[in-house]
Amino acid sequence: LVDYAHTDDALRALLLAVRDLRPARVITVFGCGGDRDRGKRPLMGFAAAAGSDVVVVTSDNPRSEDPMAIIQDILPGARRAFTGDPAGPLSPERCLVIPDRKEAIRRALSLAVEGACVVIAGKGHETYQILGDRTIPFDDREVARELLRSARSARGHAAG
Repeated sequence: LVDYAHTDDALRALLLAVRDLRPARVITVFGCGGDRDRGKRPLMGFAAAAGSDVVVVTSDNPRSEDPMAIIQDILPGARRAFTGDPAGPLSPERCLVIPDRKEAIRRALSLAVEGACVVIAGKGHETYQILGDRTIPFDDREVARELLRSARSARGHAAG
């Protein structure tokens, strides 16, 4: 499921709607844009972690900021949701940090069991990623389709 939810309210509402579908597991891939309100980053981390079984924190148009600095701003919110403490330890089974967005989506899809819902949030309809002063083609929908096709093909070859 690819969605543009890029605020904590939108992400919270999206994940509540997903939970209403009663998936076996909710795995959420998300990040926060660079050169934007830093104060919303921990709120996004909290919303994602509170509504998910697993979160994969990644890049989302980091612009001129260091993607890892953005992720470090997000993690206290995820820690608070998962442990009750913004400085608490994060379980690598529940919270993964993968700055490369394509790799983050690949990992989330690989963690999905039958009946799971993988939510890829933040970019929705966007067809680009802004990295520094470069705008590169990147479409969450196309990336997910490509990765799912590759996984199906690999399973087909392994079974044959």
